[in-house]
Amino acid sequence: MPNIKQAKKRARKSEEQRVKNQAFKSSMRTAIKEFDKKVEADDIEGAKNVFVLAEQKLDKAAQKGLIHKNTAARKKSQLERKLNQAQATAS
Repeated sequence: MPNIKQAKKRARKSEEQRVKNQAFKSSMRTAIKEFDKKVEADDIEGAKNVFVLAEQKLDKAAQKGLIHKNTAARKKSQLERKLNQAQATAS
């Protein structure tokens, strides 16, 4: 345990930030899973809406430094590919 006042504050702030980061990463993963469910259910319009949300969350996570920018780009590309394949099979 820290003894110095500043070290105590730093530990407290680090824990707060860790919890925020964890919550944001969780919401990002949830949006991706929701997108996958919509694609599996052949709900193209719903998938498009959720795709936009997932894309925004990935960009925000990359901007905050939670994930690498190339990881965000790769995941967005994978989602878009799934959406395009679903649209092609639906039409």
